[in-house]
Amino acid sequence: MIPRSSEPTAAEASAWADVLIRRRLLQAAGQWLVQDRPEGPLRVLSGPADVVAQAATIQHRNRFTRSESR
Repeated sequence: MIPRSSEPTAAEASAWADVLIRRRLLQAAGQWLVQDRPEGPLRVLSGPADVVAQAATIQHRNRFTRSESR
């Protein structure tokens, strides 16, 4: 995966967040909240760009974990 050379624009990040919500990969409840594990603390993300960055981090972690288990 080639890293981005720039941060996503607000419109791009918002569009990606909408796609994640429509595909039920993310739930929206007024604020952007993330919890890494069921017992973990909730963190508030500042907006759609942080949501996209968090989704990319999770995707990267999942791919790395899957490749290690093979």
